[in-house]
Amino acid sequence: MAEIPAATGERRTGRLLASLIVVMIVFGGVGMTLLARRYWWLLPVASAHGVDVDRLIYTTFVVTGIVFVLVHILIAAFVWRFGARGTERAAYWHDDRTLELTYTLVPAAVLVTLISMGAVVWARVHGPAPADSMVVEVRGEQFGWLFRYPGPDGIFGRVDPARISPKDNPMGLDPADPASADDLVTRELHLAVNRPVRVRIRSKDVLHSFFIPAFRVKQDAVPGMTVEIWFTPTREGTYEIACAELCGIGHYIMRGKVMVESADAVQTWLAQQSH
Repeated sequence: MAEIPAATGERRTGRLLASLIVVMIVFGGVGMTLLARRYWWLLPVASAHGVDVDRLIYTTFVVTGIVFVLVHILIAAFVWRFGARGTERAAYWHDDRTLELTYTLVPAAVLVTLISMGAVVWARVHGPAPADSMVVEVRGEQFGWLFRYPGPDGIFGRVDPARISPKDNPMGLDPADPASADDLVTRELHLAVNRPVRVRIRSKDVLHSFFIPAFRVKQDAVPGMTVEIWFTPTREGTYEIACAELCGIGHYIMRGKVMVESADAVQTWLAQQSH
């Protein structure tokens, strides 16, 4: 059997590797995307600002996906073209100012654009809430969520951690404060559809993270701090609340529910809880 020249064998190996790269990018990328969209994709968005968050996510996927594919196709082209060139020396130049500026400024411009888009959405979520917003306090604890509504007076009463009792006073309301008398403390969160809600997030013990995937809402609950965010639910239904921060051995059971209903249904529910 005739012996294959070394250069020819290396060239064939290079072309096989180049073809393998292209096949992995095309079939692997398409296949994993379809698999992800079927099993692990985003839940249908159910809040106003969630639409903007999704736009950021998809824009980032498209930009980074295009870069990823182009880079690997370029690698495959180089492997195919220069898999074996005998004894030729590789081309080398010390610098190329035009090339260096291009591959520095173009990625920088893309990143600045993406970061600016994200900053706009972030500022909107953490900016002042509309004046007619519903106000709810959320407190994370090992291992569950507690919610407080201010009552008819619209004022949250004072809380005292020393008064916390899991059965009788889970929020630690101070009976000496008259504003605490009508505060409603519950394990359920009910919100009115299409009405902005301002959420005051606190923690009783360790770091938690208030996460409603369908609303694209996620905010850390930090002990000793009160962090405010706001959002507007846009679809009626029952949605899951999760903790997105590893908070202890029972982290996996730290789940809650938020019910989005009509304004009348929420008022009826609040009236029922106060009796």
